[in-house]
Amino acid sequence: MSQESQTPEGSAAQTIDGFHLVIEALKLNGINTIFGLPGIPITDLTRLSQAAGMRVISFRHEQHAGNAAAAAGFLTQKPGICLTVSAPGFLNGLTALSNATVNCFPMILISGSSEREIVDLQQGDYEEMDQLAIAKPLCKAAYRVLHAQDIGIGIARAIRSALSGRPGGVYLDFPAKLFSQVMEHTAGLASLIQVVDPAPKQIPGADAVHRALNLLKNAKRPLIILGKGAAYAQADAALRALVETSGVPYLPMSMAKGLLEDTHALSAAAARSYVLAQADVVMLIGARLNWLLSHGKGKTWGESGPKQFIQIDIEPKEIDSNVAIAAPLIGDIGSCVEAMLQGMGPNWTPAPKEWVAGIAERKAKNLSKMADTLALNPSPMNFHSALAVVRSIVAHHPDITLVNEGANTLDFTRSIVDMYEPRKRLDVGTWGIMGIGMGFAIAAAVTTQKPVLAIEGDSAFGFSGMEVETICRYHLPICVVVFNNNGVYGGMDVNQSGGADVAPTVFVKGARYDLMMQAFGGVGLNATNQLELKAGIEAALASGKPTLINAVIDESAGTESGRITKLNPKTTPKAPVKAST
Repeated sequence: MSQESQTPEGSAAQTIDGFHLVIEALKLNGINTIFGLPGIPITDLTRLSQAAGMRVISFRHEQHAGNAAAAAGFLTQKPGICLTVSAPGFLNGLTALSNATVNCFPMILISGSSEREIVDLQQGDYEEMDQLAIAKPLCKAAYRVLHAQDIGIGIARAIRSALSGRPGGVYLDFPAKLFSQVMEHTAGLASLIQVVDPAPKQIPGADAVHRALNLLKNAKRPLIILGKGAAYAQADAALRALVETSGVPYLPMSMAKGLLEDTHALSAAAARSYVLAQADVVMLIGARLNWLLSHGKGKTWGESGPKQFIQIDIEPKEIDSNVAIAAPLIGDIGSCVEAMLQGMGPNWTPAPKEWVAGIAERKAKNLSKMADTLALNPSPMNFHSALAVVRSIVAHHPDITLVNEGANTLDFTRSIVDMYEPRKRLDVGTWGIMGIGMGFAIAAAVTTQKPVLAIEGDSAFGFSGMEVETICRYHLPICVVVFNNNGVYGGMDVNQSGGADVAPTVFVKGARYDLMMQAFGGVGLNATNQLELKAGIEAALASGKPTLINAVIDESAGTESGRITKLNPKTTPKAPVKAST
């Protein structure tokens, strides 16, 4: 870590360089894992970090390393670190950084960069790019460190920015020359900062709590919506107490599933459309009225009269972003929920019985219909029959993490597979982007040290599929199941021109994704029915070996764009055009 140099008097002095200052600053703040990809100018930083006892997970593409860092931040409440090379590597990581910011996941993207004097004069350096300027509008904060003595401050500012208030992504720009700069050893270590209370509690005002409780108490059809912010908060016991004390039915957004088990009597997940349309007072906890909730208005919310909203959020600017919020509670979720519980006291009257009973009746009907559908065993499998297997396995292994992405694969899994523990479901989140699968799965395996089950659409898997080599290289207990229906949404589309090329949504028929995992020393299986799928997943969970199961799905089973077809503009189909002679 240290080097010796000669002082003017000839005595030896211990020094420390920029590489080791970065490493020591991270370790001082309890950060012991880096996700990244080595190359100029950060190769030695990866080697030295590993030598210093840090875990360095090296990926095949920076975007997936960034997704892993973001997911690690969500799971641990510490900023996940993604390390990339300059310019193209930085840009690859920037997609994940932006996604982390939109999802409110704490993450720090650290990228090496070209020297300032060359970049500013645009003299054509190797991978020259003004990375700081590009990053600023796409993340929560961005900083550049030019001097070794400022490394500690730069990392401290990045950590505090990522964690305080609404969490998000932060960019740190480290020019190549920074790493070789040296300082006197004692002074260098003294320049590092251990961040104290980076995410301080924000207590809601007493009048705000009183206003919210009054609104909830007088509601005839109250509803609680739990978002992934509630899952991130790790206020699990308080949230359960709030639901059960209030007696208010709750609707979990996808990454909040498992905060209370999906089989809980007050879960309204199986009656989602009904409760959104009928509720008169809705309390949002760590959830935003964005496109996932139809912006709080329109047909989704029914015609039962005007809604009144209570919203718990740490960001004041989120309030009234789409509709009027009658009772905003500004503060961290744990503090706000505790304040609500104290305000309820021991004599709180639960939600009206007829409302709760009506939801239970609607749930029972919907669950009965689903049970009938899940009991079918068609050949080839469809989404329901394949997910009936996954549903059963997760019920018997509630501590595994379920990663999920796709279109139909995502939508059906959300509604079919019940979750039982908090922060055990990771999916595409607020932006709804594909390609998070392998990065999120790797992060979950590394941070939880428990098995991970990744349910992937074949299209979604294609974005990050090469990372199965990373899974094998680090011997991670990840079982990837690719729902293979030969294309985007399905494999039945046709080329409307009548030409020889397949339609844009169609893939190679009968592709064997399982052979990819075999190529890198993992276990690859081809499953054409429920028994093969069940046996393959159970064997993977039992062995902990990297496994990929190619689950053959009926190519006609999907629908275009899943459940958001309305977002995909359509034209009137035309007859095939014959090529002119």
